[in-house]
Amino acid sequence: MAKNQKLVEQITSMEDDFAQWYTDIVKKAELVDYSSVRGCVIFRPYAYAIWENIQSTLDKKFKETGHENVYMPMLIPENLLQKEKDHVEGFAPEVAWVTQGGNEQLTERLCVRPTSETLFCEHYAKIVQSYKDLPKLYNQWCSVVRWEKTTRPFLRTTEFLWQEGHTIHATKEEAEEETIRMLNVYADVCENLLAIPVVKGRKTEKEKFAGAEATYTIESLMHDGKALQSGTSHFFGQNFAKAFGIQFSDKTGKLEYVNQTSWGMTTRIIGAVIMVHGDDEGLKLPPRVAPIQVVIVPIAQHKEGVIDKATELKDKISKIARVKLDISDKMPGWKFSEYEMKGVPIRLEVGPKDIEKNQVVLVRRDTREKIFVSMDELETKIPELLEDIHNSMYEAAKKAREEKTSSAKTMDEFKDIVENKTGFVKAMWCGDRSCEDKIKEDTGATSRCIPFEQEEVSDTCVCCGKKATKMVYWGRAY
Repeated sequence: MAKNQKLVEQITSMEDDFAQWYTDIVKKAELVDYSSVRGCVIFRPYAYAIWENIQSTLDKKFKETGHENVYMPMLIPENLLQKEKDHVEGFAPEVAWVTQGGNEQLTERLCVRPTSETLFCEHYAKIVQSYKDLPKLYNQWCSVVRWEKTTRPFLRTTEFLWQEGHTIHATKEEAEEETIRMLNVYADVCENLLAIPVVKGRKTEKEKFAGAEATYTIESLMHDGKALQSGTSHFFGQNFAKAFGIQFSDKTGKLEYVNQTSWGMTTRIIGAVIMVHGDDEGLKLPPRVAPIQVVIVPIAQHKEGVIDKATELKDKISKIARVKLDISDKMPGWKFSEYEMKGVPIRLEVGPKDIEKNQVVLVRRDTREKIFVSMDELETKIPELLEDIHNSMYEAAKKAREEKTSSAKTMDEFKDIVENKTGFVKAMWCGDRSCEDKIKEDTGATSRCIPFEQEEVSDTCVCCGKKATKMVYWGRAY
């Protein structure tokens, strides 16, 4: 048990230093390792398995909604990037450039993609002629590079994995419908796969994506009260279409510009899972995304029949859950701590006395509750327990968010909440950029979104006192 204690002590308490707690988790739970390139991390198998589970769920939903996967080049010619002025200005500080190929200096710089709008636009302009060619519903799984000044695993890295959807439509209405539909897909994945409650809404003009007419977002709240933008969906209108000449003949033969969308979710969502659910013992993974849903730890495994029975149980459980049997020579207490660290939802203990009674001990990672279950009932009990763990984790996260969500009618209230309570602040806004800037300058809080579900906290702007037009969620963010 001394080894067990030592392992736990290697994680800094989240209440003492949340940033260090986070760093300890990603290292000790074997999620990432640091590479020799600043801001780039190595996804170790456990982290990549989490991403694969997210990816497979998203990919299935994309295909169910009619989208097809494609792959675009990693490199973008500078002239192509320059075609949409707002877009290039928005990404200029983060772009990495290739200036030499082999021993030769390139005649034109190549950008390592920070996002792929321009590549999709160039392609769409070539392949679309008629309304019969529309809509085009494409998605790409890839990595992108953004030269970040400050980095942290998953949350902000120089290179990260993501998917980026890019669609074009004949009408504005179809494109706007697509934008909201995909935002709802992201919200569904967060809540029903990752047990993370989200707030859905529209970004302000200041916070929208470079080159978009409107950006929509799902915002989640971390344990430390900071917000995390967890997925975005953008309506471009015809901004890119006009810059790249993406036109089609409508039913009357008239040339029209397409209406466009893009939307993306990245590996930063793994950071959200860590920070929403984790505790001082490590990860707490929602069952539906956990690479291992049940770990079997034999007790007194040197005794006759224990490993045989554990193997038999593994074969039975593998039909209903992702299961691992650990018969390494580590002490059981060490194994308990290791799999708590990794956030495995259920630990199954079985020893000689359990075999005599035809039972096992199931231990929940989320509550640490121990449950004695007949071996004959495992195929029914484990799925029920996994479902209950998901629901309990979602409700716990929702309760934590509600406890960290406050309303402010004045700037004094606003400042007090941000400094002393943290979390989301619901406050009214007049719509002026100057007030949005002043709130950030005075408090460090940014507008997270204008939620679809509006409330009237008061009738005046929290900053200037003029008539308010919208209620906004504000907060400090990652």
